[in-house]
Amino acid sequence: MKNNTINKKCKKIFGTDGIRGTYGEFPLEDANIIELGIAISSWANNKYRKIPKAIIAYDTRESSESIYIFLSIGLFLYDIELYDAGILPTPALAQIVQNDDRFDFGIMITASHNPYQDNGIKIIEKTGKLCKKDEALITELFYSKPEENFSELEPEILDFSQEALKKYINKVTSYFKKDFLKNTKIVLDCAHGATFELAPKIFKKLGAYVIAISNKPTGTNINKNCGSTAPQTLQKAVLKHNADIGFAFDGDGDRLTAVNKNGEIKNGDDIMCLLSEHPTYKDQTNIVGTIMTNYGLESHLKNKNKNLIRAQIGDKFVSKEMRDKNLLLGGEQSGHIVLGDYLFSGDGIFAALRTIETIKVTDNNNFETFEKSPQVMINVPVDTKKDLNYSPFSEIITEHKNMIQNGRLIVRYSGTENLLRVTVEQQDEKTAKNICLSLSNKLEKELNN
Repeated sequence: MKNNTINKKCKKIFGTDGIRGTYGEFPLEDANIIELGIAISSWANNKYRKIPKAIIAYDTRESSESIYIFLSIGLFLYDIELYDAGILPTPALAQIVQNDDRFDFGIMITASHNPYQDNGIKIIEKTGKLCKKDEALITELFYSKPEENFSELEPEILDFSQEALKKYINKVTSYFKKDFLKNTKIVLDCAHGATFELAPKIFKKLGAYVIAISNKPTGTNINKNCGSTAPQTLQKAVLKHNADIGFAFDGDGDRLTAVNKNGEIKNGDDIMCLLSEHPTYKDQTNIVGTIMTNYGLESHLKNKNKNLIRAQIGDKFVSKEMRDKNLLLGGEQSGHIVLGDYLFSGDGIFAALRTIETIKVTDNNNFETFEKSPQVMINVPVDTKKDLNYSPFSEIITEHKNMIQNGRLIVRYSGTENLLRVTVEQQDEKTAKNICLSLSNKLEKELNN
């Protein structure tokens, strides 16, 4: 590996959750994708066995096939064996990588909850998503252009799609009693994404009466007015069909939003609260959330003699905290739910099944959780992510922070989109809205000046 120091002006390629951007723009231009493939393959050859084995999967975006092709061209510059798992949720790929000794790592082509124009690349190892150190190594290789080391292997991608589906279905269903969903009517919003066939199949196998919506991907409709980021579609379907419960996944199936039988939307905080009563997690005195976890959940857990640990945004940071402290339950308000007895990564399908299991075991049919603190969030579109520690941004933020009493102010950039997320948590909702709106307007004006 070349020992070049990356110029500080080089654009960052890894975000909160892998590489992500608009297809056709840096770093997802076709030539860049080939270079990413070379960098990943070179990194794998340095880290793993003589001939690394990788499994690759993708979601339903129209650009996934092109990225798959150009990435493979780069990967094959070095010795590597590639297995094609087809359309598969990210957690299904993670589950296979973790449990199948044939594979050193997995590559997922997806932009998760983003619109179809975006796409990305996630790299998954047996310990979970890629760590910062390996992201830095791949970034270095991407910019330093590793020396050519043409593979002597005949480029070949082996079909693993049917076996991948079978392995995942068998693994997930093994955690639950046969027909435990019998006489349960469930709506599943598949976001026209990677769960569109798999989720209904698994729920039906466990005995549920399934009404599947947003399960007809066209390549351009993934996450469009559906899925975990637009739960109103699920809400309407649950009420229309008089269902017992509904679940919405995101494009790659690692997030989950629920709707109870009364049409009330339940986010990741609600799901964590409910799961804290599941027999597997009930004795856990520490639960991992993030800086965005509602204070109402923290207060609820305190009353149950439990402690909320706040990690950085991103399920990989939640997972790391859980691993380091040997914990079993964690998650994000956005719907990444991490269950350490199963997989140290978010899995929407498994979390949904655990949720129903908890409802049945605790007889909490209305999915009642905790009283939320008013929390207002505004997404501010930005052209460039400028450093908020400098003037005038820091002064504006401090001014509004001083307006808050008995609450929290969180200002952070999205790791996956050109957005600044402004969140105000305050006991008086009207005050929270006013502070959040004022701060958002002032920051938007200055950031896009």
